[in-house]
Amino acid sequence: QVQLVESGGGSVLAGGSLRLSCAASLRTFSSYTMGWFRQAPGKERESVAIIRRSGGVTYYGDSVKGRFTISRDNAKNTVYLQMNSLKPGDTAVYYCAATLRETFPCYSGTCYPDYWGQGTQVTVSS
Repeated sequence: QVQLVESGGGSVLAGGSLRLSCAASLRTFSSYTMGWFRQAPGKERESVAIIRRSGGVTYYGDSVKGRFTISRDNAKNTVYLQMNSLKPGDTAVYYCAATLRETFPCYSGTCYPDYWGQGTQVTVSS
C-alpha cells in the first residue's frame, strides 16, 4: 500500500522557518513528479511547489516564490519543502502529492495526483 507521510508542520511566528518532509513508500520514487499543495480554511487546495521526476525541474506558486524551496532525495524516497519568511497567509494544511505523469493533471482548479498524503498543519501567527 502506497503511503505519503508528511512531517515537520507546526506553529511559528511570522518571519520564521519550517521544513516539511514527505516520506514516500513508492517503489520507483524517482519516476514520480512530487509536489506540495496547501488548503486554508474556506479556500480551495492550491499548488505550492512541484519538482519534476526528470531533471528535478521546479515550479512555485506566485505567493511563495523566493521564500519556499522544494527538493528531493531519491535515495531516501523523500521530498522536502523549506519554508522561510513565513507569513500568516501561509497558514494551511500542507499536503504532499505524487504523480507518474510529468506534471500534475489539473482541471478547473482541481488537481488529481496518483497519491495524496494525509496533510500536516502549518500555523503562522503575527
